[in-house]
Amino acid sequence: MVSSPHGGRLINRVVKGSRREALVEEAKELIKVEVDAGKASDIYNIAVGAYSPLEGFLISEDLQNVLDDYRLSNDVPWTIPIVLDVSREEIDGLREGDDLTITYGGKEIALVRVEEVYGWSREEYARKVFRTEDINHPGVAKTLGMKELLIGGKIDLINFPEHPFPKYALTPVETRILFREKGWRTIAAFQTRNVPHRGHEYVQKAALTFTDGLLIHPLVGWKKVGDYKDEVIVAAYEALIKHYYPRNSVVLSVLWMQMRYAGPREAIHHAIVRKNFGCTHFIIGRDHAGVGNYYGPYEAWDMFDLFPDLGITPLFIRESFYCRKCGGMVNAKICPHPEEDRVRISGTKLREMIKNRVRPPEVMMRPEVVDVVLSYENPFIE
Repeated sequence: MVSSPHGGRLINRVVKGSRREALVEEAKELIKVEVDAGKASDIYNIAVGAYSPLEGFLISEDLQNVLDDYRLSNDVPWTIPIVLDVSREEIDGLREGDDLTITYGGKEIALVRVEEVYGWSREEYARKVFRTEDINHPGVAKTLGMKELLIGGKIDLINFPEHPFPKYALTPVETRILFREKGWRTIAAFQTRNVPHRGHEYVQKAALTFTDGLLIHPLVGWKKVGDYKDEVIVAAYEALIKHYYPRNSVVLSVLWMQMRYAGPREAIHHAIVRKNFGCTHFIIGRDHAGVGNYYGPYEAWDMFDLFPDLGITPLFIRESFYCRKCGGMVNAKICPHPEEDRVRISGTKLREMIKNRVRPPEVMMRPEVVDVVLSYENPFIE
């Protein structure tokens, strides 16, 4: 059965009809704050229900609860704070109870019903969300560069921000309808910010063996330098699905959302979001949403023990490798052969090979995927 939305109700903050027309006019007269693509994607995700039960940016009580207890003040599980940071100069004259216009690329996209304007500790946020204040952590660096005030309050979306991949921009309402039309009762979601190698394919197909369908849901949006570009990831998955998956077994859509690199916390967040898209299961691999050596390789697995009420089933699938003796992709639980027979698939090693224009072997990455990746002069973010 397609999962119930997180918190029990799929949020819709998209304004239409005559009310939208009135708000579009109102937006022109209000104080305006310009946001980047990351905040624009948060607003979009709130509006279409991907962040249900959030209806807007967190007020201070909810922020503190999320930082300390991994839950909103109403006790619903929530692990990544969704906040709007502003400077004092930007909101000069704004008071609690006022409305604020959000612009993106100079276009008015939303109104915030300002419930609270409050100060915050960026250091506390970094320490609790990322478990480090090390400036070399990309999430910490981004957080410490944020502005000194936060605004909490519900949003009303009046114009959709430009989506980077409109062809694959399915909303939670649309994926739920699609899953029902396909007759899928159980759906496994796969989160990724990489092009697919054979290990990714293995865990996806392992999940597909005992669910009705698979949602491959690459994250597109802000990522750190050295990660794959969004368009490369999407094109690589198009090739993989075309050549190696049965028809009608997979839905490819994108999640427009910035990476936080918050490891176990972000794994829970990714699961909640996919629950809102209608998925019943969520694949958790090695070092989910990790970066560097800040988190243990399977810490995210342990994090799920804290959330018996999450409402989506985590699938803990072991790291896979190619075994020459077995003649295929396997994991340590099912392969009896020694390490010398095993070909480990390292994402770092694959990146190095691709940077040097060296074709990874077929036991590590499908040739059709390699062709796509190497067709880009530079497939990585600089």
